[in-house]
Amino acid sequence: MKTHAIVLAAGKGTRMKSSLYKVMHPVCGKPMIQHIVDLLQKLSLENIVVVVGHGAEAVKEQLGDRVQFAFQPEQLGTAHAVSMCRDQLQGQDGITLVINGDTPLVKEETLQSLFSYHQSKQATATVLTTLLPDPTGYGRVIRDQNGDVNRIVEEKDATLGQKKVCEISTGIFCFDNRKLFESLTQVRNDNAQGEYYLPDVLHILKEQGCRVAAFMTSDPSEGTGVNDRVQLAQMEALMRKRICEQHMRNGVTLIDPSSTYIDADVEIEPDTVIHPSTFLRGRTRIGSACVIGPNADVTDCLIESHVKITQSTLAGSIIGEEATVGPFAYIRPQSEVGRGARVGDFVELKNTRIGAFSKVSHLSYLGDAEVGQGVNVGCGVITVNYDGVEKHRTAIEDESFIGCNVNLIAPVTVGEGAYVAAGSTITEDVPRQALAIARQRQQNKEAYSVKKKLQEVR
Repeated sequence: MKTHAIVLAAGKGTRMKSSLYKVMHPVCGKPMIQHIVDLLQKLSLENIVVVVGHGAEAVKEQLGDRVQFAFQPEQLGTAHAVSMCRDQLQGQDGITLVINGDTPLVKEETLQSLFSYHQSKQATATVLTTLLPDPTGYGRVIRDQNGDVNRIVEEKDATLGQKKVCEISTGIFCFDNRKLFESLTQVRNDNAQGEYYLPDVLHILKEQGCRVAAFMTSDPSEGTGVNDRVQLAQMEALMRKRICEQHMRNGVTLIDPSSTYIDADVEIEPDTVIHPSTFLRGRTRIGSACVIGPNADVTDCLIESHVKITQSTLAGSIIGEEATVGPFAYIRPQSEVGRGARVGDFVELKNTRIGAFSKVSHLSYLGDAEVGQGVNVGCGVITVNYDGVEKHRTAIEDESFIGCNVNLIAPVTVGEGAYVAAGSTITEDVPRQALAIARQRQQNKEAYSVKKKLQEVR
């Protein structure tokens, strides 16, 4: 049977008090709407239609051509939003899932079970429900004597008796697609909000003699939506906890999960240890048996196995096997640290490749540089890569030795096995195996301080 999905993402999100469209707010590294679409694409659906309104262009740019879009010019309620999908879905056979764009905690297995339950009960509509000890603010599920759903009553329209019901709608539904669009024309807006509610379709179907079922999830967080920054932070915490627990079950050690921040798309192999106050962001991939942190911030990096990173910031870079980074290193995008190499304290790399087993141990800046294998870069070495107009590259070939406090004025090449004396400012290429000394010869003036003091007395 064909399956479709409608994602309701047209709400303005006024209570967020933000210029950013509500469903574009990130949770664990990516927008809420992206979480939903990524999940739906795992279900092999025939059509995914995202209903947009405020901020439509931002959502379209984020999702691209992975989905279809329907535009809701006025936010007149959830039933009105679904009706905007007529051009894409009306007249098609199959089951349509309706889900809100701000509920990224729903699980793939829950949606699969919802589809299966809907079909097994031969229902025309099925609502995903859950139990809340305090259901304030949610639509209450009112069942009939057979245990099926009679209707869903919104908080503002509920009687005192109905408000005592703890079973709530998560806002996630399965419908027979043809019946859904036939029933939408009968939805009225005679309620406290003056809106067209999608749950009213359930009551309409019930009056037509159709079966309306309910499938209950035991995890109330799956139906959690976001209306303000407080709820956004709560959702972030729930998802972060779920992510951390999944990594631990997969063989990763988190010393303190409560102070470990891992984005949804991060991959970590077994036997890696993550220390507290570590942020792993974006599409970072970490190999096995690494030690990351404490206080590491890693974004969109490939970290190979047996790497150690301590109190450092890395972005858009590759760190080879058995390399060591930190403490207090800053590795910027398009950099690569080779196997067994060391990047030490207060070292900054920008668009630079460090070869295998090379060392940049202290207080250096290497920008737009190519460093070969087995190179030693001393303390305080600077590649002077910018002339005020253009950036230039520096090449340091294999087995070279760069002494402390050296300036390499790019473009320049230090040949294989060459030495550069400490304190030099290198403006010309250094031949292989050569020693370059580019500093004024030291002069010692005997008894200088004695003579100076005599002059001061006079």
